[in-house]
Amino acid sequence: MLYFQVPIIKKLPTQKEPTTEKAKILALNYLEKCKRTRSLVKEDHNGIFIITDLKALQKEILNKQARLPENISGKKAPGINSFKPSLFKEVMNFTGILGYYNPFTAEAQYNSQLPHTYIPFTSAHESSHQLGFAREQEANFVGYLIGIDSKNPELRYSTEYFTLKSLLNFIVEEDPEFVKSMLKNYSLPMKRDRVYEKAFVLKHQGWLDDFFGFTNNLFLKSNQQEGSITYSYFIDLLLNYESSEK
Repeated sequence: MLYFQVPIIKKLPTQKEPTTEKAKILALNYLEKCKRTRSLVKEDHNGIFIITDLKALQKEILNKQARLPENISGKKAPGINSFKPSLFKEVMNFTGILGYYNPFTAEAQYNSQLPHTYIPFTSAHESSHQLGFAREQEANFVGYLIGIDSKNPELRYSTEYFTLKSLLNFIVEEDPEFVKSMLKNYSLPMKRDRVYEKAFVLKHQGWLDDFFGFTNNLFLKSNQQEGSITYSYFIDLLLNYESSEK
């Protein structure tokens, strides 16, 4: 029944169609944010972003859950650390599934073998399901609200980076040259993180990825969602939220 709740878009004061030009302006903004925040986090010996305190990051997500805008979430945050690394991480590596919410144990499960750029935002996303946001793109948006103004630079960078990538994925069909220019203007540390992500994905591509991608997409569409391959609803929420905050 959670899939049939009032969509978040109807809770926002503005409900305008997203445009490529607006997305470009926001992408430029988030590129600069990513550059600044990336300079605040730690790296491994290869210069790749690493999480240094996972418990502190998880605690920050729980704290931010309790401070979500009331018009978005009226549910009281549980305040219980139920983040768990999945036992199925080896299989998940080949499926494209970053994490999942277990409704039977109320646990936000994540793949601990993912590049660390994914883990903070994935955790925030999965924790959003605990608050009753079943739609995947709405959980992305709530994850965005949790992480975007966080004082924890690891959570903030992962959120900003996810947001930037989502905007570029939205823009690329209309203006691939703009996206190429943006990628060239990543900071050197961001470029290293991107190369590492791409290498991880390439290493784990295979038939399981194709199969689970198809079945997961079919499931999402059967529950009145847009499917796993589209960012449009998240971008719709993001652009309207940003407009209302100005």
